[in-house]
Amino acid sequence: MKNYIIRNADPSEFEEIGKLLIRVYSALEGFPKQDEQPNYYKMLANIGNFTQYPETELLVALDENTIIGAVVYFNDMQYYGSGGIATQEKNSAGFRLLGVDANARGKGIGKLLTLECIKKAKESKRKQVIIHSTLAMKTAWGMYENIGFKRDEILDFMQGELPVFGFRFPFDS
Repeated sequence: MKNYIIRNADPSEFEEIGKLLIRVYSALEGFPKQDEQPNYYKMLANIGNFTQYPETELLVALDENTIIGAVVYFNDMQYYGSGGIATQEKNSAGFRLLGVDANARGKGIGKLLTLECIKKAKESKRKQVIIHSTLAMKTAWGMYENIGFKRDEILDFMQGELPVFGFRFPFDS
């Protein structure tokens, strides 16, 4: 298997990562388009802004020098910025906005990014990792469940008209 590099994004890469995530999310069938949720896409375009929060990292997946995926890791849920109750979860980590370039799908990039977030949470002695997904992200949803994430309806919320579903990956204490 090919060796992909997962590392923290350099600020010079933030704009390119934002463009990648906009391409990924706007292409999802059933996911709100840019004109329907302009603030969401503005957040994606400015993805690097998340790194201003304490203990928050923007991770990238590289195939040689090409950025093929990214995710935002939150070591403290108070900065997670979702609806619902997730931001009140103590001693928990989370990640959001995972995206993989269409040309790099099916190569395990999303899984590598997910496992890196789980590893970071374990190293920080968090009790769990929390994430959210939507029906438009069924492929990712299946991957998360295969890794060991469990649905938790208490974490669900509505983002405008869009139902958003919560998952937990608890660590054995």
